[in-house]
Amino acid sequence: MATALIILGAGMGTRMNSDLPKVLHQIAGAPMLVHAMKSGAALEPARTVIVAGHGADLVEKAARAFDPDVTMALQSEQLGTAHAVAQAKDALVDFEGDALVLYGDTPFIRPETLAAMTAARLTHDIVVLGFEAADPGRYGRLILKDDQLDRIVEFKDSSDEERSLSLCNSGVIAAESSTLFSLIDAVDNDNTAGEYYLTDIIGIARARGLTATVVRCDETETLGINSRAELASAEALFQAKARQASQEDGVNLTAPETVFFAHDTVIGRDTVVEPNVVFGPNVTIESGTIIRAFSHLEGCHVSKGAVVGPYARLRPGAELAENVKVGNFVEIKNAQVAAGAKVNHLSYIGDATIGARSNIGAGTITCNYDGVFKHHTTIGEDAFIGSNTMLVAPVTVGNAAMTGSGSVVTRNVPAGDLAVARAKQENKTGFAVRLFEKLRARKQKGS
Repeated sequence: MATALIILGAGMGTRMNSDLPKVLHQIAGAPMLVHAMKSGAALEPARTVIVAGHGADLVEKAARAFDPDVTMALQSEQLGTAHAVAQAKDALVDFEGDALVLYGDTPFIRPETLAAMTAARLTHDIVVLGFEAADPGRYGRLILKDDQLDRIVEFKDSSDEERSLSLCNSGVIAAESSTLFSLIDAVDNDNTAGEYYLTDIIGIARARGLTATVVRCDETETLGINSRAELASAEALFQAKARQASQEDGVNLTAPETVFFAHDTVIGRDTVVEPNVVFGPNVTIESGTIIRAFSHLEGCHVSKGAVVGPYARLRPGAELAENVKVGNFVEIKNAQVAAGAKVNHLSYIGDATIGARSNIGAGTITCNYDGVFKHHTTIGEDAFIGSNTMLVAPVTVGNAAMTGSGSVVTRNVPAGDLAVARAKQENKTGFAVRLFEKLRARKQKGS
């Protein structure tokens, strides 16, 4: 049966104390909303509806960056979770299949858990995701009767006996779409908070003779983020799991607690990651590489046998082929570095192509920006770029060509040629001594 996702993301997140919508605060380089969308995407949903409110334009931009086909719904007033889900009704009026309600501020529900919910839907009209809470606190409680979910009681409206229960509500619900909205239409706001609770649909469903059940998951999956402190805790939880998963996949983290992953980092086995390495979004590292300490990588691809760092920065569009060496204090952006090439020291390579086995000397800069446009630098195979060379793009250095140290190269260098572009040195006899004497006298006179 087809599935539609309804992801609630209209909350203002008052406790975040932020102008940014709550669901756009990031964990591991991606908005919480995107984490929820990624989990749901594993079900291959036919439709995805995002219910936005505060900062709806920003929420829509982030959602469409992940899935351009999402449908947006607006909750202009926050009158409760049932009211929020009801805003998706028009978007799904012609949809036949199951609707699964997720939350944009609950980023860690596993795809396997959602798959278990869709499987349970084959035998029950409504499926609720629950968890055994170590400290139930103010969670809503799931009330079972004869192995069926009988009702959900919000903490504010619960009795002392109900509060003693530890089976708690995550808020995630699955039901046939038309059934879900029919039940929501019957929800009222006769409760302590004066809100329309999505949880009330269970009691209404049971009164109609419909069946309901609970799928259980680990409490950590249901972690909701409402404050900066909780966001930091969620980041730590993500990183701990990512580090463990990476080690189980055969990656050697020499100081795991100092390495930070993005939500989509991919690293092949037998790669060594030294301390204090940060992976931003969209990084793929092939097997058998070495990422040395204090390096920062984002939007890049590193091939087998490459060595990066220490203190290197790879920016979006950096493509390193096999056995490339990128050394300390080197920055590479939007550049392709072919097999066996070396950029070992204190260099900036941007908007460039470097051929196989070429050596880029210390202090080399590809001068790619003229203040308005970016320009490309091409370096051929087996080239040798002398230290402190400025390559003023657009410019090409041919195969097996060389530049003299300290050169400012503004014209193409043919294959096999040596380019020297620097002023002729002149030594002025005794000038340094006379200049210093003059400056010291001026200083003494001024004091």
